[in-house]
Amino acid sequence: MDRVLSLLHDDLKKVEQQFKQDLASDVYLIRKVGEYVFGSGGKRMRPILLLLSARLANYQGAQHIGLASVVEFIHTATLLHDDVVDGAVLRRGQDSANAVWGNEASVLVGDFLFAKSFSIMVRAGNLEILRILSDATTQMAEGEVQQLISTCDLDLAEEQYLHVVRDKTAILIAAACEVGGVLGGLPPKDVASLAAFGMEIGVAFQLMDDALDYVADQAEFGKTSGHDLEEGKMTLPLIHALRQATTVERERVAEIVAMETLSDSDLQTVIELIHRYDGIGYTQTRAAQLSASAKLHLQIFPASESRSALEVVADYVVSRRK
Repeated sequence: MDRVLSLLHDDLKKVEQQFKQDLASDVYLIRKVGEYVFGSGGKRMRPILLLLSARLANYQGAQHIGLASVVEFIHTATLLHDDVVDGAVLRRGQDSANAVWGNEASVLVGDFLFAKSFSIMVRAGNLEILRILSDATTQMAEGEVQQLISTCDLDLAEEQYLHVVRDKTAILIAAACEVGGVLGGLPPKDVASLAAFGMEIGVAFQLMDDALDYVADQAEFGKTSGHDLEEGKMTLPLIHALRQATTVERERVAEIVAMETLSDSDLQTVIELIHRYDGIGYTQTRAAQLSASAKLHLQIFPASESRSALEVVADYVVSRRK
């Protein structure tokens, strides 16, 4: 990824400056929480993909900077809301915003980021881009609710779970790629290929998060290990393990998932079950398959530095450890 970041260095610097400009508010708390959240870093995956897709489409204007800021604002707003819903205390290795300022401030600053995003989109004046991002935001909200409905559902099927992932996570990554193509004036079939690329690496990205939640070191991954399980979330490593588990094993997992607080022993029981049935390996394999499939969507474009960089991002998604 170092080569990709070097390629986008100037644009990413402008995007970071745009964050600061778009966070401008007379309300001190909005600036304070916003600066804290954006200062914690993050992978900037969505801005990177929008910028690369715009380059691939030979876009020569300046709107890609503001729109790269928009997709990160939308993403950050969902994180602020997610952490409140999940009761998270860590985000990207530091105290989550709700742990520092409380749930009310986190929700309201998240609302500000959503509102600001749409204000910037409207000013951009491109109705197609407004449609893409507004549809994506709606779909994300539906995915969040569907995930809530699926809490502690041991019968959740893999395809049902992947549908939630597409709605909740992958759709914004797909939209970022799609917006880049629209900015560059690509024909609809080429824009659709970029969106399909984004959708598949978006799902792969989430599947790797699923796997890392059970294996990554907290200091490296930036959140507590087994956090998904504590929240009653059925993710792919556990879904796969439960498909093969005995009745007794399923009943034990049901008891653990229903608990309000998990002990280290409870968590270890589930982790051992996941390893017994290779839930981590299965999830990583599915992510790798999606990454490989995603890269095929880029084959319609001529070989270029931008296409190569997008392929690198697809590889990074499944090789990352945090």
